[in-house]
This record gives sequence, C-alpha cells and structure tokens, in this order.
Amino acid sequence: MPAPVADTVAALLRRTAAARPGAEAVVCGDVRWTYAQLLERVRTAAGALLSRGVRPGDRVAIWAPNSERWVAAALAVQYLGATVVPINTRYKGDEARDLLSRTGAVTLLTETGFLGLNYAGMLGAGSADGAPGLPALRTLVELGDAPTPGALGWSDLVGAATDADLVAADGIAAAVGPEAISAILFTSGTTGRPKGAMLGQGQLLEVFASYTAGLGVGPDDRALAANPFFHTFGYAAGILACLLAGAAIHPMPAFDPAEALALIERERITWVPGPPTVYAMLMDSPARPGTDTSSLRLAVTGASVVAGELIRRMRADLGFREIITAYGLTESSGVVTMCSLTDPDEVVEQTSGRPVPGVQVEIREPGGRALPAGTAGEICVRGPNVMVGYLDDPEATAEAVDPDGWLCTGDVGYLDDNGYLHITDRLKDMFIVGGFNAYPAEIERLLTQHPAVSQAAVIGVPDPRLGEVGCAFVIPRLGAEVTPDELIAWCRERMANYKVPREVVVTDDLPRNGAGKISKLDLRERARSS
Repeated sequence: MPAPVADTVAALLRRTAAARPGAEAVVCGDVRWTYAQLLERVRTAAGALLSRGVRPGDRVAIWAPNSERWVAAALAVQYLGATVVPINTRYKGDEARDLLSRTGAVTLLTETGFLGLNYAGMLGAGSADGAPGLPALRTLVELGDAPTPGALGWSDLVGAATDADLVAADGIAAAVGPEAISAILFTSGTTGRPKGAMLGQGQLLEVFASYTAGLGVGPDDRALAANPFFHTFGYAAGILACLLAGAAIHPMPAFDPAEALALIERERITWVPGPPTVYAMLMDSPARPGTDTSSLRLAVTGASVVAGELIRRMRADLGFREIITAYGLTESSGVVTMCSLTDPDEVVEQTSGRPVPGVQVEIREPGGRALPAGTAGEICVRGPNVMVGYLDDPEATAEAVDPDGWLCTGDVGYLDDNGYLHITDRLKDMFIVGGFNAYPAEIERLLTQHPAVSQAAVIGVPDPRLGEVGCAFVIPRLGAEVTPDELIAWCRERMANYKVPREVVVTDDLPRNGAGKISKLDLRERARSS
C-alpha cells in the first residue's frame, strides 16, 4: 500500500495547505476557501473548542447537513485528537439522544432549519436544564448564526478564540498520534440497535491514500459531495479523499438533481461519487437537457450489480469517461474492494472490483474454512481498514472480528479466478434505500413499540426511484386493530424517513422455518406475488 501523505489529520491538512495554499479546498454557495484559509479556519475552530473544554479523546457530535462549516468543525475536532460522532440528519430526537448518550458527547454541533427540523428542540434543548438526560453534553453550537435559546452561534464560537487558544491547539495537534480515534460511525446489525464502529485517524488516511491513488484523482479535480458526511462514503471518501488528493470539495446539504446539474455546469465538477440512484436521478431530471456536463470525468458507485444500461446512459447522457464500482462497509472504513480505471464495463457491471492494496479478502463457509474461487460464502476481510472495534461492546466486536483480525462482513459473495469480488446476498438482510442502509431488525424493533403491534418482519422490495424500500408485515396484538396508513404515519413521526416502510401488510400469520424463525425468503416471495 502506498504511504499516506500524513498519518494524522492535522499533519495532512498542514502539508496540503503548504503545497497548495492558494488552491480552492471547499466551495459551498458563496463560500470559497483556499487550502490556506481552510487550515486557518480549522485552527481557529480547534482553538475555540479547546477554550470550551474539548480535550483529546473527547467525543464531539455533529448533527447537521453537509456544509463548509461541517468540514471545518470535523477537521477541528480531529485536530485536537478528539473524536467526531456524526449523526444522521434524518434521525428523530430519540434516535439522536441514544447516540449522544452512549458516546458521552461533550459538545453537539447542529443546524436548525434543515428539512424544517429543529434538532436542538427535538432533544429538549434550550431549557434551563440544557439538554435533559444528557449530563455529559456541556456545549451546544449552532453551525448557523441564528442559534436557538441555550445554543452558541458558530460565528460567536470562533470569534471568541484567542491567539493563545490557537497556539495551544497547535501544540495538542502536534502530539496527536495516528491511533487517535477519528470518528465513531454508527451502523446497525442483527440486534437492531446501532453499533458504533471506531475508526482511527491513521488507518483512514492509509486506506484512503490507496483509494485516491486507485481513482487517479488529484489537484485538478472538483468533487460533488452530495453523499451525507455522516456516512463513510461522504466523510472519508469525500472530505478525507479530497484532502489527500488536494482536490476541491463542493458540499451539498441535500441532493437535488436540478441543483446538482447547475453546480456541475457552473463549477466544472469532475468527480461524482454516489449510489446508482444519484446518476439515474441526474439523467432523468427535466433540467438535464441543455446542461453542460462535459467536465464530468469520474463516477464512483457501488451495488452488487450495476445495470449495464445505467453505465451506458451515464456515458452517453452525462459524459462520464471513467466509471468504477467499489464495495465496503462502515466496519471496514468504507472500503474493501474497487475496480480499476482500466476495467472494461462488463467487469464494472458485474463485480465490485479487487481488494485495495494491503487488504485481504477470503470467502468462508459457516465453519470458517476458506472456499475456492467461484464458490459463494461469507465475505471476510483483513487489513488496515478493519475497525478498531465497536464502542463499549467487546462481545459484538469479538463476534465481528476473529482473533486473527478477520472481519466477518455478513455479506455473501465469491471471488472469481481473477480475484474480483461478486456480491450475491446479504446475510444481515440489510437493504439500501436511495443510498441509505436500512436494517430490518432496527425497524422491526421500532414497529413493535406500537401499542397495537405484536410482531413485525421487514424486508426490502424493489423501487424504481430509490432502488429498494421497506415492506413491513405485522401481526396485531390480540384484540387490537390497526391500518397500514396508521402505522406508516406513526413510523414517520418516530424514525428517519428512509427507514419508514412504504408498504405495510397487516396479517394474522408470518411464515417460519423449521427452527421457528420468520422466513424472510418466504416473505420476499409473498411480496413478489402480491
């Protein structure tokens, strides 16, 4: 694996700013920061957070849409050797509160008004008690400049930083090592409760040095950052990848095809990462005819199979010259395999590429024996990309990562004779809604909290716009009645929109296998035939 530019975020930022001080680093709306300006804004924010009590090893949560201030805040937290806890912008109050409580976050950076939501209000913040039920949370910062009661505006925060604060922050940054936890990214599993994957600064920079080299990106590239920063595809494959490449990043708070097309034309965007639905929405937008997309060079996407027709349309309609697919999961720093720029379209369509340098992939049977090429089994991964572990959950960590360092992904696939990975199924039944990972066990747990629901089973079903959406089968409690519309409305109030089942089937039975467990295979067949 090629050596990274640096092994900590602070060192990387300083090196890139020294090499390209006048080059644009972050462009968002009217904001245009060069790398020299980004470094100074990060130093200032780090000094300000230090003055508010943030110390190395602390956890700082960010619950806000993509923006230039999200970038500066996240880098400032890591500058201090503290850990970023990104929170999904679609989460409701209870979902976010759980993450804040479990991480013991001392500071929350948020932004009121996105999608019409008042994040601080959903936590009960703004009262004399601060945020009730979150005793560790000392500081609430609004990334906008119209803070809610009890919050500090971003400009007021950074405006209070003194020269002495910046010098102190620089001293801390110089002592931060690659083992510092960069981020805790939450992902669900079969238990239905989100687990926090801890990823180190050094490992992320090592992995994404290979990633950016494989993509062939560099200082002349401009990346559209529509993938949310709370996801590895947005944070690591977006912010960190651009820092490593010396490229410019263009954050979008929320993906809108017409706005994205206008941005591509205006800013001469060259690089667009995203799930297959992003490209389909760009091509199908009424705004596409007449829009100049000739600057587009590179598309990076991921799915078990990317339709050949989609790739052909991406080339013909949007002008992409290089299209690759990749595979990864949060526990693997977001990257395991990727295609190369020289792979033919049929390889990009049918595979997820080969392991990135330094990463090993084995296909194993249930007993742990490695399987030969062409034989499907569980995908297992070992290398610098494997997470440090799950937050405060040694049992789940031991279940996911064996004593030899192999991460058991729960995904099913096989390696062909050329070492390319083919993904065929998901052991964990996860489905992807417009690029967001949805976990049935988590949705089922929430559904059974409804007073009229006894049992629930959720599967993913095909959707022409989002790729997959949730379909829930529920058994009412004895003597209770509930309609599908009532349940869907109830879900919308309590869970992120992508988790909400688009269809609910009220039934008096659920198919079960010989062990008495609900058979998702039979449910999928029932959904197909309905």
